[in-house]
Amino acid sequence: MSRTVRDQILSRLAGIRDPERGRDVVASGRILGLTVDEAGIARIMVETTPDRASATEPLRREIEQAAAGVAGVTRAAAVLTAERAPERGPARGPGQAPRGGAGHSHNHGHGHSHAPAAGQRPSVPVVPGVTAIIAVASGKGGVGKSTLAVNLALALQARGLKTGILDADVYGPSIPRMLGLQGRPDSPDGKRITPKIGWGLKAMSIGLMVEEDTPLIWRGPMVQGALDQFLRETDWAPLDVLVLDMPPGTGDVQLSIAQRVPLAGAVIVSTPQDIALLDARKGLAMFRKVEVPILGLVENMSWFTCPHCGGRSDIFGHGGARDEALKLGLPFLGAVPLDLDVRIMSDEGRPVVAVAPESEAAAPYHAIAAGVIESLGRMRREPPRIIIED
Repeated sequence: MSRTVRDQILSRLAGIRDPERGRDVVASGRILGLTVDEAGIARIMVETTPDRASATEPLRREIEQAAAGVAGVTRAAAVLTAERAPERGPARGPGQAPRGGAGHSHNHGHGHSHAPAAGQRPSVPVVPGVTAIIAVASGKGGVGKSTLAVNLALALQARGLKTGILDADVYGPSIPRMLGLQGRPDSPDGKRITPKIGWGLKAMSIGLMVEEDTPLIWRGPMVQGALDQFLRETDWAPLDVLVLDMPPGTGDVQLSIAQRVPLAGAVIVSTPQDIALLDARKGLAMFRKVEVPILGLVENMSWFTCPHCGGRSDIFGHGGARDEALKLGLPFLGAVPLDLDVRIMSDEGRPVVAVAPESEAAAPYHAIAAGVIESLGRMRREPPRIIIED
């Protein structure tokens, strides 16, 4: 079925004119990849350049709509991907395999803590079968980062991307509860870990290994060792995107993760008030120090609408994260209100994007997912470089 549907999609796309190249999008080489899985989900990689990403967006939408209209296609997701300068190698967006084979690399370094020699960059081992890893981070706790990470992952999945989530917050793991997961994951051979599945997401968390009320008193190296195991010994493949729910803050653990994980980019979550934005700036500075691209800022708890009278209250202020993004020249991915129903559903293991995907409460997460995909598509990705200041 997939081959026939794929041919029909290509035929439909051949009727779309590429305004920049004067030919149809197939003949012009605009379509870098097209797959259709058994569920009828079509994934299309649309070539652009970093400086033309915004201008190519209408063409991307037209391609996506055309593919969605083909019989047998249940969902279509067209994603822009930008090629970086030849001397730096190709950029990769979700669903696009690196040249030379999917999920493989000749980098085998492990992010040593000493400064690299001039002009060198530490090699960071890739995760086989995972195209892009994105971190969801916050400079402090209590800003709704994990709720955002879960619903972002589900929104990316809803756009046709094979998505997983790794709970890197070993001191306060919340992903199992939010996805309604229980029990230890399986390990058929005693070496590889089979991730749990929650609402279609592959998921892994230390919370699946210990009792929910058991505190972990681990030093940094123990935490990093556990995360390395979860990252590289879990059967994630195949994934387009792995969402990494980072521990809050900007300490040694967070810096080690940013250095040792091959991140495609980071999403910074903050509430609107000044004190939270101060901590968010620290998170931005940390990722910039190791040259991890910032995909954008999210303002969580942006406002509250009373369920009884309908009145709106800006409990934590409003617009602070948007203003910060504009000031720093970073994408503002969206604002998410403080919603009682979202909180209740999260506590019950029923995330809003999975349970009520068309609801008003789910809409901000879908918009953020679209922004993340756009940022990934135009990102000129380079491996992180560790900088040690004297």
